[in-house]
Amino acid sequence: MLNQAAIEHLSAADPILGAVIATGRAIHPRPHEDLYLALLRAIVSQQISTKAAAAIWKRFQALFPPEGYPEPREVLALSEDELRAAGLSRQKAGYLKAIAEYNERGLLDYEHLTSLSEDAFTQHLTAIKGVGRWTAQMLQMFALDQPDVFAEGDLGVQNAMRRHYGLEETGRALQKRMILIAEPWRPYRSLACKYLWQSLDNVTQIPPSV
Repeated sequence: MLNQAAIEHLSAADPILGAVIATGRAIHPRPHEDLYLALLRAIVSQQISTKAAAAIWKRFQALFPPEGYPEPREVLALSEDELRAAGLSRQKAGYLKAIAEYNERGLLDYEHLTSLSEDAFTQHLTAIKGVGRWTAQMLQMFALDQPDVFAEGDLGVQNAMRRHYGLEETGRALQKRMILIAEPWRPYRSLACKYLWQSLDNVTQIPPSV
């Protein structure tokens, strides 16, 4: 199993991370071919708690009876007021429409996106209004299950590493220190991040899960 090899590597490379993994629950890869749906969920989840994101996503799905799937054309047809009634901010409502438009143009093709390098993937996705590097990283980690992505800008990863490694830096200094600590975790930095999130009792998927 790939995860077992990754766990052995991470535990040998970093005893602190090894202790985090040893006390955690098993994490299994669950790649998802619907990048459009994963991207919508990632936007809904930005800068809010997992619980709040789950509630808003449920209300958003209710706008698309009977199955709750937000077909791009249906998303584009909704008014801003309808989207805001589901709990989305005006800004996020606009971002979801931008994603739907991007998908309608055939620019979220799974086969094409999985063939891109990390930098090319990020550049492609960040062309969508509202999609930044963090969102691209979340898709790479969870929807594509790419093994070596490190989200040094993620608040959860930062908080977990502050706790476990006793880090006191902030801002760019913190991120640089995190990158150095994570260097021995290659080529399994994605799994390391997932265990760090789990150590904060977060759901180890794009919140909410895809």
